[in-house]
Amino acid sequence: MDQPQLRDEVDVMLAQWACQHPDLDVSPMAIIARISRIFPLINDKLSGIFETTGLDFPTFDVLAALRRCGPPYELTPGELASSMTITPGAIAQRLTKLEQQGLITRTHNNTDRRKVTVALTDTGLARIEDAIDKHAHAEHSSLSIFTKEERATFVDLLRRLLLSLKDTD
Repeated sequence: MDQPQLRDEVDVMLAQWACQHPDLDVSPMAIIARISRIFPLINDKLSGIFETTGLDFPTFDVLAALRRCGPPYELTPGELASSMTITPGAIAQRLTKLEQQGLITRTHNNTDRRKVTVALTDTGLARIEDAIDKHAHAEHSSLSIFTKEERATFVDLLRRLLLSLKDTD
């Protein structure tokens, strides 16, 4: 028995465009509109996870970047900004907050005070370990409707889209 065709608000929007402007190809909206609607839904779900660990997304982002680089869990502010695709100004604000919370340390180089190393504290490491486990579980849950093969195809398609959009910059 065939499964019924699922419909969402984007299907309604596309049908309206087909009636109102039948000569216009709005088929890309089927993808772009869904991506734009999915992003806030995922963010809401993950925000709830972050709240249980006392983190927010910007804090999680910094701690996760330090954790995934491996021991001794140190990067420069520039390396952090680059890995998170944010500006150096934005990273400076995040680091100040994290340092005040005791989750990271910033150490100036003895010979060149302009060079700074950011490192996870033991508290920061414990916090990100708890958060990343919960974060990964929530992401698995969000994508559980897809088979492993579907997810692999999805990843390949999204990678191609991301790279093609970056190439047009």
